[in-house]
Amino acid sequence: MTTATTTEVATTDAAESTTVEILGPDGWLPVCTLDRLSPGRGVAALLPDGAQAALFTDRAGRAYAIGNRDPFTGAQVLSRGLTGTAAGRPYVASPLLKQRFDLASGECLDDPSVSVPTYSVRTRGGA
Repeated sequence: MTTATTTEVATTDAAESTTVEILGPDGWLPVCTLDRLSPGRGVAALLPDGAQAALFTDRAGRAYAIGNRDPFTGAQVLSRGLTGTAAGRPYVASPLLKQRFDLASGECLDDPSVSVPTYSVRTRGGA
């Protein structure tokens, strides 16, 4: 599992030319342009090893990537979950059983014995 980091994302007209990348085992993987990410909405990405990641940005412009697989159901749905903040921790709630996963650490806020993978994220290009 890769340690999560956040990236400050500028909200400019250059968002269309700014690429969001995830750090995988073989280096940085371009996923989508920044304009595809909106606070409160996730984007799913298929990784070269067959795993899926869910990408999010928060209202402050920080980007996050976690595994897309809900460990409680096995479904690839976390990118479709609702985002929020609990005690200063940004999270996504699974759309199925509603467990909340910290976007920075991957820890389940409702069951700390469960977690999802996290990925380092960066942006490239733009202004």
